[in-house]
Amino acid sequence: MNAKSRVAAAATVAASAVLVLSAPAFAHVSVSPEGEAAKGGYATVNFRVPNEQDDASTTKVEVSFPGDHPLASVMTQPVPGWNVKVTKAKLDKPLEIHGEKIDEAVSKVTWTADGKGIQPGTFQKFPVSMGQLPENADALVFKAIQTYDNKDVVRWIEPQQKGQEEPEHPAPTLELTAASDEHGGAAAKDDAKAGTEKAAASDDSDSSDTTARVLGIVGIVVGAAGVAFGVLAGRRRTAA
Repeated sequence: MNAKSRVAAAATVAASAVLVLSAPAFAHVSVSPEGEAAKGGYATVNFRVPNEQDDASTTKVEVSFPGDHPLASVMTQPVPGWNVKVTKAKLDKPLEIHGEKIDEAVSKVTWTADGKGIQPGTFQKFPVSMGQLPENADALVFKAIQTYDNKDVVRWIEPQQKGQEEPEHPAPTLELTAASDEHGGAAAKDDAKAGTEKAAASDDSDSSDTTARVLGIVGIVVGAAGVAFGVLAGRRRTAA
């Protein structure tokens, strides 16, 4: 084996080692938004559940919602091959959303396979629409329990501690972005645009009125000149 071949082989081994070492970091249950999850707003998120076993399938997924930041509005999207159950709990302190008091919130969502479930070497996404997201938090921590058809249970419930290494079974964590005034900005732009169009329409209207007046006056003058010319011509014929 020449030097170039040895270097290529070493690089391949190193790359494989990196993939093997990195794989576990992507093999846990996670949650991510479609777009962004802004504080005080609503978001659609996906709970991503991979199958970590080679000889068993995931048949049940339970996701517990944060009790310190309850979410009053939670809607699930149908997932083929899965039944879903949404569990609610009474709140110690009612929430007020859009002027309405809410005394209960979703505490857990459970997906149960009615078929083969998540088979080895595959993963499944479970979409959920939720809100109103808290304004006084930077992240929401969900706890997930993954059950296999061989009765094995994996608890993804360990919170990530700041500055510490990722735990063995980290809890799915949704990072929240700063509150967006995009809608307000868009509305302001729309109002400004509407005002400009209204002003332009008004200017066009004024211009049209002015033109009409000028044409009217010209018409009167021309008409008067015609009458005068007719009278003068009549007098000349009479004199002749």
